[in-house]
Amino acid sequence: MIEKKVRDLVEGVITENGYILDEVEYVKEGSSYFLRIIVDKEGAYINVGDCVKINSLVGPIIDEADPIEGSYILDICSKEKGSL
Repeated sequence: MIEKKVRDLVEGVITENGYILDEVEYVKEGSSYFLRIIVDKEGAYINVGDCVKINSLVGPIIDEADPIEGSYILDICSKEKGSL
């Protein structure tokens, strides 16, 4: 399952940087596939800066492991559904 593979790849670096990995989704919306990593932070809201930071942390890990065939959009967002 793609979601479990991605969770196993990125959960450590996300938690090491003070965030909580809430959920990983791989979904098709319209004609595009999205790899959505939903994060949270203890005692504060996730903002765009947090999403950018997490993207820079997990993007290279996912690119190197290449767990998904084909193209997709990496979407880092908060539980509140605000996304980058």
